[in-house]
Amino acid sequence: MLRTRTLIAIAIGALALTATPAVASAPAGNPPDGLVKAMQRDLNLTEEQAKKRLVNEQKAGRTAPGLAKRLGADYAGAWVEGPESSLVVATTNPSQRRVSGAELRVVAHSMAKLDAAKEALDKAADKAPKTAPVWYVDVPTNSVVILSSVPADAEAFIAASGADKALIRVEQSNEQPVPYADIRGGDAYYIGSGSRCSVGFSVTKPGTNGGFVTAGHCGSVGATTRGANQQAQGTFRGSSFPGNDYAWVEVNTSWTPVGVVNGYSAGIIPVNGSTVAPVGSSICRAGSTTGWHCGTVQQLNTSVTYPQGTVNEVTRTSVCAEPGDSGGSYISGNQAQGVTSGGSGNCSSGGTTYFQPVNEILSAYGLTLVTGGGNPPTGCQNYRETYNGSLASGANQYQPNNSYYQSTVSGTHAGCLDGPSGVDFDLYLQKWNGSTWATVATSDSPNADESISYNGTAGYYRYRVHAYSGSGSYTLGVNRP
Repeated sequence: MLRTRTLIAIAIGALALTATPAVASAPAGNPPDGLVKAMQRDLNLTEEQAKKRLVNEQKAGRTAPGLAKRLGADYAGAWVEGPESSLVVATTNPSQRRVSGAELRVVAHSMAKLDAAKEALDKAADKAPKTAPVWYVDVPTNSVVILSSVPADAEAFIAASGADKALIRVEQSNEQPVPYADIRGGDAYYIGSGSRCSVGFSVTKPGTNGGFVTAGHCGSVGATTRGANQQAQGTFRGSSFPGNDYAWVEVNTSWTPVGVVNGYSAGIIPVNGSTVAPVGSSICRAGSTTGWHCGTVQQLNTSVTYPQGTVNEVTRTSVCAEPGDSGGSYISGNQAQGVTSGGSGNCSSGGTTYFQPVNEILSAYGLTLVTGGGNPPTGCQNYRETYNGSLASGANQYQPNNSYYQSTVSGTHAGCLDGPSGVDFDLYLQKWNGSTWATVATSDSPNADESISYNGTAGYYRYRVHAYSGSGSYTLGVNRP
């Protein structure tokens, strides 16, 4: 291999896209058998349907952001539906004919308009009655929904908020969500004199020992924790509740953050990233009270009012949970989604739960998610997307998530690779030319860190990370047009 110390950007002419690129492997890889079985059990799916959903939902997670950008002000949300999770995207423009990779539906209200109505409710959260504890943007019905046991109370809340009543509908519901905490037992961590919550995801932070994210209502800053083995574990370094419901705990040197989730009956589940799953996607939760359960993502950007106050921008799911599951992991395929906040019902009769998105927590505290490859380097954090991996010498990995992404417009593709010290990792940007992947930009200096900036046309792209010599974990930052 020819080694150079300068970034080489090789531009190629526009190529006609004659076929969709094959995924390097199934987006979900070979999912753990326990994961598939739990989806069959909780979502009433066949084995084939469960596996196909994982493939389609990961593809939808890659496709939906580009469609939102393409539709602009006409965009009205995206979701997956049906037993195989087909992607649907909504628009307010009746002249829009079709989009690639999704079914197009014309609706009355844009996403911006719905978000504005919900924001008005959020700003008036102190006026929300106890009988109306939940509200959210419901993209499949193109409306904002308030759940209330006394609809008249919800109507009064709408009037007091000044929100556009035409965009909001009230649904009869007896939900009274509470945070999940304060029960001993299970694979867990303990706070103070004995209350119990569940670990969310392992994280790193420069200048610290690393630790994990969890629910804010589990502990305040300075509170100490013990692990499931009752040994000293760590200290809450950040905590926010209500308003948010997130926290992070720095562990002591006796504990090592690892990029996996204890799936209980499903086995050990690897964490490979944190791409947001669209509405309608299957999602599973791990917690120290009830173990491993699955359901679907019902709504993003939900506000929920507990007795202690309102929490905004959580995600609503059909996964069950019970007290003590608080802070536990929500994961879709191998992508971290969030930490358990609260809910209603239980895992005997069923219920509804809410989680705080993990990407918001990482951003709030300057944390890096630990993936299955161990602790990744902490560079390349000023990019819109980050992916982590681990390579043995001579090996290759493809990002995002062993797959590719679609760019629907021309523009700059930027990649930043941060590898461990003492290795020589290289970075390649590849584009699908209709029959194979062609390298369009290369950064192969004799160092661990590389960067690429390439001005390309619309098409399918992926990054190849190559370990020329040495091995270890890496972080890849990506900006797309």
